[in-house]
Amino acid sequence: MRFVPTYCLREGMQLGNNLFGKNGELVLVQNTVLTRDYIQRIEKLNFNGIYIEDDISKDLKIVNVLNERVRTETVRSIKDVFICSDKKSLDSKQKFMNMQNQIPLIVDEILENKDIMVNMVDLKIFDDYTYFHSVNVAVLSIVLGTALGLGKADLCDLGVGAILHDIGKVFVSKEILNKNGALSDDEFHELMKHSFGGYNYMQKGFGINASSKCGIRDHHEKYGGGGYPNNLEGDDISLFGRIIAIADVYDAMTSDRPYRKAVNPSEVIEYIMGSSLVHFDPDLVAIFIRKIAPYPIGTCVKLSNGLTGIVTENYESYCMRPKIRIFKNGDIEVTPYEIILSDNTSLNITITNIA
Repeated sequence: MRFVPTYCLREGMQLGNNLFGKNGELVLVQNTVLTRDYIQRIEKLNFNGIYIEDDISKDLKIVNVLNERVRTETVRSIKDVFICSDKKSLDSKQKFMNMQNQIPLIVDEILENKDIMVNMVDLKIFDDYTYFHSVNVAVLSIVLGTALGLGKADLCDLGVGAILHDIGKVFVSKEILNKNGALSDDEFHELMKHSFGGYNYMQKGFGINASSKCGIRDHHEKYGGGGYPNNLEGDDISLFGRIIAIADVYDAMTSDRPYRKAVNPSEVIEYIMGSSLVHFDPDLVAIFIRKIAPYPIGTCVKLSNGLTGIVTENYESYCMRPKIRIFKNGDIEVTPYEIILSDNTSLNITITNIA
């Protein structure tokens, strides 16, 4: 299988796996041949792309970091938490417990796949931003926590703090949250209240661990200082806050937003590496870039020598230099062959763009 952005879909392509909607409903069955109507349906549902099956990629195995059932139920449960908190519903604590019960399921799945690099394409399907972003940040945070060697109980606490990191936004004006343009100084000051507001809200009898609450409070602190709400620096920022900060920025930048298109994962990895010590804990960044594939398996890329190919394997030690199956030279199709960008013979070749 290989991942194809929605704007590149063509009639006659064959769907690589079952396609599910945001509520878990089956939209299209695996092996469906795409028609104009099916492509329009995919566009209408705000998929940013799908997997297709073809001769070039039929042997590629895409390992999902989180199965569809767990992901869908977790998104539904965090959505319930946000809605009940916004309406100050008496049912909010029950909704919170339902959400909290999903976190060990996520932890178990990640622990089972702890040796793989995360293919973030599998987390970037829907455009219901707030709730999918919350789940994505939880998954990324748990992946990083697993690589750090945290035990299951700590990973669950980390997951709770990560999935609730933006809960304080329910107390911020919707006009500010949904504004397409740049925020004024006053609006940004109001938005900055969400991290401490979420921390205070979770003090009200929800029974979550103190480290989870610190993660909520600290996820906008900067490693070099100048963040909010407390202008902490270095290790004075809680571990969970430092972890969630990286996961939050990565997912936010790789997501489509009303005011900008998603940034390619490789560019976001470059930004995070470049912001090490200033915004992010450098030790955590070093681990993060070994676990998150900048060019996920199944991604088509263009190379500096005019070749086009599909990423077939990633390496933790050389995250920006994957194995690539070449299938085109310029506009001419060629017999597929593979190169490894980290090999001595390929060191002068770089990836220039996503195809």
